[in-house]
Amino acid sequence: MNDKLTDLTRRLAVSGALSREEYEYLIVNRTPDVAQSLAHAALSVRERIYGRDVYVRGLIEISNICRNDCLYCGIRRSNKNVCRYRLEPRDILACCDEGYDLGFRTFVLQGGEDGFYTDGLLCDLICDIKTAHPDCAVTLSLGERSRESYAALKSAGADRYLLRHETASPEHYASLHPAQMSFSARMACLYDLKDLGYQVGCGFMVGSPGQTPAHIARDLEFIAEFKPDMCGIGPFIPQRDTPFGTEPAGTLELTCYLLSVIRLICPNVLLPATTALGTIDPFGREKGILAGANVVMPNLSPPSARKKYALYDNKISDGAESAQSKAELVRRMDAIGFRVVTARGDIIK
Repeated sequence: MNDKLTDLTRRLAVSGALSREEYEYLIVNRTPDVAQSLAHAALSVRERIYGRDVYVRGLIEISNICRNDCLYCGIRRSNKNVCRYRLEPRDILACCDEGYDLGFRTFVLQGGEDGFYTDGLLCDLICDIKTAHPDCAVTLSLGERSRESYAALKSAGADRYLLRHETASPEHYASLHPAQMSFSARMACLYDLKDLGYQVGCGFMVGSPGQTPAHIARDLEFIAEFKPDMCGIGPFIPQRDTPFGTEPAGTLELTCYLLSVIRLICPNVLLPATTALGTIDPFGREKGILAGANVVMPNLSPPSARKKYALYDNKISDGAESAQSKAELVRRMDAIGFRVVTARGDIIK
C-alpha cells in the first residue's frame, strides 16, 4: 500500500469523508491490502453501532409488471419473454402473516411501477398490515411516484422507502434509461421522500454498462451528501432479454470494497448484503456482511412468483434467501460470527 493509499484509508476511517477525486483514486488503485484495511475499519464502525446483529427483512415482490423500459432490467416493459404476475392485497397480507409467524418484523413491498397499485389500494393495504401487525415496519420499493402519493402512503403508515438513484451522473443515467425517464425526476423523488420523513434508501449498481471509477466516485460523493438511512448496492448482472444482455457482470470484489467505503462514509447506514451478491457467489452474502453490511432480505414472496421476478439472470429464489429457510440463514451468519435478529431494525442515530 503506497503512502497516498495509506493516508486516504486512514482519513476515511477517521473522518468518513474524502473528495470526489480521492474516492476515484481509492477505487482505481485498490489492492487486496487496501480492501482488507477498509473492511477491518468498516467492521469496527459497524460493531460499535450495531454490534454483530444482522437485521432481516421479509421481501415481498408484489408485481413484475412495469411501465418503464430501463435498459438493464429483466422486467422492463418491452421484454415479451417475462411471465407477468401481480399479487392481490389478500396475497400480500398472507405473506406478511406468514412472515410474522416466522419472526419477521419488517416487510419490504417491492415491485415494478405497476399502475394497478393506486394510492387508495396501497393505503388500505398498509393500514391492514399495520392493523394486523402493529409492531412491524413497512418498507416500500415501488419506484417513482408523485410527492402527493408518497405523502399519502406515509400517512397510511409506511415507514421506509427504497429508491435506488442508480447513478449520480446525469449522462450515465441517460445511458441506462429510456428518454422518458430523467435523472432530475429520480433525484426529486429521493428528496421528496426525505422531506416527508421517510427512512430513505438510495443505491446503485456496481459495474453497470458504461460505469467508470469517476461515476462511482460521484455516487460516493452523493451518498455522503444525501446521508441515506439505507443504501442498497449490488453487482450489475445482465438479463439475456435486455439490450445489456451480453454485457459483463459487476464483481463481488468491487461491490464488497464499496460496501466498506459506504459504511465508513455513513457509519449508521442500514446496508444490505443483496440477493445479487448471493447470486454471483455462493458465499456472497457472507462476504458482504464481512465487508460492513448489516441487513439481509430473505424472500417472502409466494414460491410461484419468485422466479418470475427476474430482474437479472440466474437470480437465486430458494434456499437461504427464502424466508422459510431462516434457520439456514441463521446458521450461515452464525458461522461467520454474526447474529440474525428479526426486530424492526430501525437506523440507530
